[in-house]
Amino acid sequence: MNIKLYYAPTTCALVSWILLTEVEEAFNTIPINLKKNEHKTLDYLKINPRHKVPTLVVNGEALSENIAINQWINRAHPNARILPSDPWDELQAISMLSWFSSGIHPHLTRIHNPSMVNSIPNSGADVIKCAVIAIEECLYIASNILSDKPYFFSNFSAVDAHFFWCCRRALQFDIELQTYANVFLHYERILARESVQKLIAFEKAVISRFADD
Repeated sequence: MNIKLYYAPTTCALVSWILLTEVEEAFNTIPINLKKNEHKTLDYLKINPRHKVPTLVVNGEALSENIAINQWINRAHPNARILPSDPWDELQAISMLSWFSSGIHPHLTRIHNPSMVNSIPNSGADVIKCAVIAIEECLYIASNILSDKPYFFSNFSAVDAHFFWCCRRALQFDIELQTYANVFLHYERILARESVQKLIAFEKAVISRFADD
């Protein structure tokens, strides 16, 4: 099986990278330099017309969006329990993943680039302020869900990997996680995983390579 993952540093593509590493899948990573608009080249648009990462290509067939990629990984490696085996819990996990993608991720994007959602001059600070408030509400909810559990479900899953990315990005934007004790403990727990440490080392290498290009 020929598997490629199109990935960009610091983006949510790290979720798929971590999960593929967790299940010990053999895959090639194709780094995409967003600052050079490599995601909008004709070659990449043929693979993913929505010009986003991650994109997983399996035997020449492309699949985008973490939620879909997570399900492919789970089906290819059912014993790894990337999603819960219980049908109801699996749906709950997909619900959580959808919340991270639609309820947290867009606010992180607004902090990163407020002009994407509001072109009014000098409005950036207000856009960021509103986004931070929304993210903090989500962190509060997530902290209550986690309670004293090590993971969102009975074992490490795609939900934990995706929430880790949300928290890591929030930290990069100076949002305090320590205020939400369960969230911070979860972040530290996932950060210590071997797959995540491999991702961080890989990311540093890619960023360094991009800086030299």
